[in-house]
Amino acid sequence: MNRTFFFDSAWLPGGWRRNVRIEVRSGVIQGVNAGTPAAPGDERFAMAIAGLPNVHGHAFQRAMAGLAERLGPGSDDFWSWREVMYRFLERMEPDDVQAIAAYAYADMLEAGFTSIGEFHYLHRSPEGTAYENPAELALRHAEAADLTGMGLTLLPVFYESSQFGGAPPTPGQRRFITDLETFAAIVERVRTRLGRTAHRAVGVAPHSLRAVTGDRLQALLRQYPEGPVHIHAAEQVKEVEDCLAFCGERPVEWLLRHAGVTARWCLVHATHLTPTETTQLAASGAVAGLCPVTEANLGDGIFPAAAYRDARGHWAVGTDSHILLDAAGELRQLEYSQRLVRRSRNVLADSARPSTGESLYQAALSGGAQALALPVGALAAGNRADLLILDADHPDLAGRGEDAVIDTWVFAAGRSLIRDVIAGGRTVVENRRHIGRDRIDAAYRRTLTRLLQST
Repeated sequence: MNRTFFFDSAWLPGGWRRNVRIEVRSGVIQGVNAGTPAAPGDERFAMAIAGLPNVHGHAFQRAMAGLAERLGPGSDDFWSWREVMYRFLERMEPDDVQAIAAYAYADMLEAGFTSIGEFHYLHRSPEGTAYENPAELALRHAEAADLTGMGLTLLPVFYESSQFGGAPPTPGQRRFITDLETFAAIVERVRTRLGRTAHRAVGVAPHSLRAVTGDRLQALLRQYPEGPVHIHAAEQVKEVEDCLAFCGERPVEWLLRHAGVTARWCLVHATHLTPTETTQLAASGAVAGLCPVTEANLGDGIFPAAAYRDARGHWAVGTDSHILLDAAGELRQLEYSQRLVRRSRNVLADSARPSTGESLYQAALSGGAQALALPVGALAAGNRADLLILDADHPDLAGRGEDAVIDTWVFAAGRSLIRDVIAGGRTVVENRRHIGRDRIDAAYRRTLTRLLQST
């Protein structure tokens, strides 16, 4: 599909520009011209910014949002939440996985996310047996992305053990387990299905150091010397303590010393870092994949974002468990966590860019594009045409200049400011509602009704 858009104003890599004309061919931006008049046939809008990449999520967890918010018999933490999650996924079949993923992706698009890093570790049947096609469940996410218009970096997860040192998996993990041969078959089938375009990419995801032994991690890195590598690291204090007890090193410390971490890596969470780890992770060029809303929901802790920023580290945001989907909300939660720790304001504003919202947004755009290995994150030629059409008539923008728009989006209006969304050159959200919402909601409602009635 070929389209040409004209915006009264748009946020380009150099900031806000007036009278911006963007030409799109086959979902990719061919040209961006500012200070130019509209031409006959242009689709005209008032205001646009680039869609935000979402670097980390497990789509199936969207279906349990709100179901783990009741006090248990003991103390509640990440580990008790994990047991609820294990029980929830016991009955999920392939059609369920696809329906939930489509619902999650449609909601993300309405919320301002236009591409997702799907960290996919649900590989086996409810009984723990392999599907005839070992990539069956992975490919259901590709179907959901096609249906909704979501840009996708699919990250099949290698998962072999329940604890550091290769301890046998627990019954709740039976759906996650792979060996190297099966994993290779999954990755190959995913690569064949997705190809490599401006809309799709494939990486690999060793789940974590507690779920993958050092030997298997090295084998994976030899087998896949190129492309994104995503891994959970140092999300929980207990995880750090267990790693220290096992090998005498902290998770991020071990990865930096032994795994050859480079710019193709995304260390998800990386919540609990020492000052040395903070500076060394920044120097590696890797992306810290932060999920501020989920990390707050699970009580994980607070990432040292200000120190990491000062060390020139790259970061991006994800939504992980999808407890609440709001692109602006993830940026806001990150900044607010730093304010609470430092008892200060506008902590993550850049001296060259005094707008805190713009500083957060720009960092998340560039870090997200790097982590997903997709041409996204900027309204620029060669990139996927992902645009958020903002409501210039929204009451929260009344009387404000363009320099206040992104701050207002991040800290005040949130997703209500996003009127329409163009993803891959395709209009997928109109008047704040995904164009496939009725069908997607109906399938999701049937799935949830069956899953929850059978628990």
